[in-house]
Amino acid sequence: MNKKLLIICPYPVGCAPSQRLKYEQYLSYIEQKGGYQIHISPFISPAFWQIIYRPGNLVKKIYYTLSGYARRLKNLFTLYQYDVVYIHLWVTPFGPPVFEWLFRKLSKKIVFDIDDLVYTKPSHSISHRLIPFIKGYGKPIYLMKHANHIITCTPYLDRFVRQYNPHTTDISSTINTQTYLPVNTYTNQKPLIIGWSGSKSTSPYLHLLYGVFKRLLQQHQFTLLVMGDENFVMEGVPVQAVKWTADTEIATLQQIDIGVYPLPNEEWVLGKSGLKALQYMALGIPAVATAIGANYRVIENGVSGFLVQTDDEWVERLSSLLSDEKLRQNIGINARKRVEQLFSVQANAGTYLSILNNLVQG
Repeated sequence: MNKKLLIICPYPVGCAPSQRLKYEQYLSYIEQKGGYQIHISPFISPAFWQIIYRPGNLVKKIYYTLSGYARRLKNLFTLYQYDVVYIHLWVTPFGPPVFEWLFRKLSKKIVFDIDDLVYTKPSHSISHRLIPFIKGYGKPIYLMKHANHIITCTPYLDRFVRQYNPHTTDISSTINTQTYLPVNTYTNQKPLIIGWSGSKSTSPYLHLLYGVFKRLLQQHQFTLLVMGDENFVMEGVPVQAVKWTADTEIATLQQIDIGVYPLPNEEWVLGKSGLKALQYMALGIPAVATAIGANYRVIENGVSGFLVQTDDEWVERLSSLLSDEKLRQNIGINARKRVEQLFSVQANAGTYLSILNNLVQG
C-alpha cells in the first residue's frame, strides 16, 4: 500500500520560486523512488494567482481568499488519511496560528518547510499593534516549535530554528542540471549582456548598482537584461526588460554573459538561499554577488564566482569579466561543477526522501 503525502502550500504548482525550485522538483522522485501517493493543496488557486498581485479586483480577491479558507477546512477532515503532512510557509496567511494548531492536532507527522525570514515583523514604521496579528507572523514560530521536522534553506535560518526545535535539515534551493544546460561560448565577438533574474518586488535592488553600471559604461559596452520586471528602466543604462514565464526562463538566462546578484545589508537577506547565483552558475555563467549570507556558501570567491561589497569591487570584477573571455569561461566552468556537486536536484533528492521515510518509520 502506498504511503500518502499531503502538501499544504500557498501557491499553485509551478508558479512561485520558493516552491518551484525547492520541493516541487522532487515530487516525481518521491513518488517513484519512495512509493508515495502525493496530494497537493494550494491556498491560492490558479485563478487567484492570475490577479493576486494586480491592482483592483477586490471582490474577486476576497472571494478567492475565502475559498482558500474553505479549502483548508475541507483539508481538516482528510488529514488522518496521510502519513505525512508537508507544510510550506504556513497553512493560512492571516491571524493567529489557529489552523496550524488544528493541523498539528489532526496530523500524524508534520514537515515544516520554511523559506526566507517569513517570521520577521516589519522594521519600518507600521506600529499598529494589530499588524503582526493580521499578518500572522506567529504562524512560522508555532510550526517551528511543533513540527516533527523542519527544512530550512540557509545556515542563518537553520540556527534560528534550532532555538525551538533540534530536528532540522538545511537544504538550499536547488537546480535541475538536466534542464539548466550551458550554451555560452564565452566570446567577445558579440555584444555582451549583464543579466539579472527576479521579480517586480525585488528589481528595485538592481538600482544599488546604478553608479556601478554608469562607471562601467565609460569603458565597456553592454546591455542589462532584466527578467521578471518587464517595466524596469534605469536612466542612462541600456536595458532589455522581459517578463518571466516558465517556458522562456532558461532560454532567457542562457543569453546572459555575466549574472549579477546585488543585495542590501539587511537581516531578511540572511534568509535568502542564493538562488539567483545558483541559476547563473548552473548555466556556466559567472556570477558577481554581494558578499552576504548564504552567498558565502554558494560561491567560492575567485573560483566559481565573485563576492563583492563596495562599488569599487563591483566595478573591478565586472570590468575584468567583460574584458577577459577566458576568465568568464574558467569561472563559468567551475560554477557549473559546483552546482552539480552540491546544489543540484540529483545531489539532494535522497535527502528529501530520507526525511519523509524516517518520519513514517517512526
